[in-house]
This record gives sequence, structure tokens and C-alpha cells, in this order.
Amino acid sequence: MNPGPASFNRIAIVGLGLIGGSIGLAIRQFMPEARTTGYDADPAVRARAAELQLAGRICDSAAEAVSEADLVILCVPVGAMGVAAQEIAAALPGNAVVSDVGSSKQSIYEALSAALPGNCVIPAHPVAGTEHSGPDAGFATLFQQRWCIVTPPAGADPVQVSRLVAFWETLGAMVDTMDPKHHDLVLAVTSHIPHLIAYTIVGTASELEDVTRSEVIKYSAGGFRDFTRIAASDPTMWRDVFLANRDAVLVMLQRFLDDLSSMQEAIVEGDGDTLFDRFTHTRAIRRSIVALGQDDARPNFGRQDNE
Repeated sequence: MNPGPASFNRIAIVGLGLIGGSIGLAIRQFMPEARTTGYDADPAVRARAAELQLAGRICDSAAEAVSEADLVILCVPVGAMGVAAQEIAAALPGNAVVSDVGSSKQSIYEALSAALPGNCVIPAHPVAGTEHSGPDAGFATLFQQRWCIVTPPAGADPVQVSRLVAFWETLGAMVDTMDPKHHDLVLAVTSHIPHLIAYTIVGTASELEDVTRSEVIKYSAGGFRDFTRIAASDPTMWRDVFLANRDAVLVMLQRFLDDLSSMQEAIVEGDGDTLFDRFTHTRAIRRSIVALGQDDARPNFGRQDNE
């Protein structure tokens, strides 16, 4: 699939971990005519990114990477977005579109627009990833049939929004546009709270006095094993996500705690009907996710026996 006449042709990727590296590899596969530059603050990551050819040219500074770009994608932790934007501000072409891949959008837009008042800032969030991180974790098909949410601010140039949407579609993503604040509320319940629960339950299990850590590891059933996969995600990234999306997370966390308390009460009172009704409802949600192609309906989630 080649980029069309309205596509971006000079793309700078700042941050070359899982998402940034995957973007670079996806551009190379699906937009072979586009030129890419890349930068990462870690010299070792830059060296490895050059070996893996995550971008056409790996630069020694963020300013160098963006100096000729018509699209800049910041793939750094949410808490580092403002600093990254300040680093590229002086070198950034005036016609360049600046986007990102962070999972909280309102705070990122505020940070980027403050640092780059002369540029078109259109945040985005590819809802894709694995528990792995670093330049070796990337792969070109990460975004295939996964959603990318583009969150243009009020008054954004519709032509540039369309170009960014087309860019992500070219990489294989399904794209929705959404208000930044609404995005943050939706992702708080679909992504952020599940991660908080996973980090908490795995931590609780590892600290139990009556169950040894070796027993937790040895006898982990499928549900707990899935929690450990989520809880293996990049701690720096998720620390920043929870702080950046604090308001929406707290709203959804309180709702979850209220619902959890109701389930606790049903168990205490032996209220099987309430438990059965909730489990039936959530089973239907699972089936809807599978029907949309967002997960695998095969037994054991399609895993092989040795996974």
C-alpha cells in the first residue's frame, strides 16, 4: 500500500521503543516511499534502532530528527511529552503536524500546544501493544486491525486531521475520532483501571504470608496468568498514564469500587442471583469483543500449550 498524494512523506519518530519502533517498521512495509528519521534519548536504543533499521536515518538529537519532517510522532512516556516538545520546538518546520501515541489525551494536548503554539497538534492513541518494551519489541503489523483513536482539538484543520487518519489507516489501523476528554474517560475504564487492578492483584499475591511466591507462580490459573501479562507492562509509562489521566481514572475507580462492594455484599449474603446476573452480562461483553475481532475466541485465547 503506497501513500497517496495527501499523505505525509517525511516522518520523524521521537522515541524508539515498542510503539515508535513498530511505527517505523510499519512505514517501511506499508509506506515504502516515505522517508523516516528517528531519535531516542538513550544512546544504546539509538544504536540498536540503527541495527534494526527502525527508521531510514537515526539522528543524534530530536531537533535533527524533526528538522525536515511534515509529520512528527512523539512516542515518549506521557510525562515526558512536554519536555520532548520543547526539545524540538526551535527546529520544527512551521507546516509540520505534531502527533503522539500516548493513552491520555487532554493533558498531552495541553502540554504539546503550550510548547508548540505555532504548529498543528493532533493527538492520537493507537490502542495496540504488548507487555514487552524496547526497540527489539517492535513489529510492522502491530497496528493491523487494531483501533487508533485520533483526538483533534476544537478548531483543528480538517485536512490535516484527514491526513493523520489516512496515515494510521495505511499502517493497518481502524480509526475513530473522539473528543480528548471523552477519550480519557473511555480509556480509563477499558485500559487504565484494568492495568491498575492487574498491578494490584499480582502485587497482593506476591506478598501473601499464607501462600508462598513459588506457589503463586507454579499454580497460576489462566485468569491470574493474564493479570501477570498486563502487570508486566512498562512501569514508567503506566506511572505517567495514571498521573496524567488522574481525574478520569478516579471517577472510574470509584465506580469500580462501588460495583466491587456490591459483589462482596452478594457473596456475604449468598445472593447467587446477583452473581449469576452479573456474570451473564459480562460474558455477553466478552462475546462482543470477540465478534469485533479484537480478541481470539479459540480455547485458551489461542495460546499454544507452551505459552
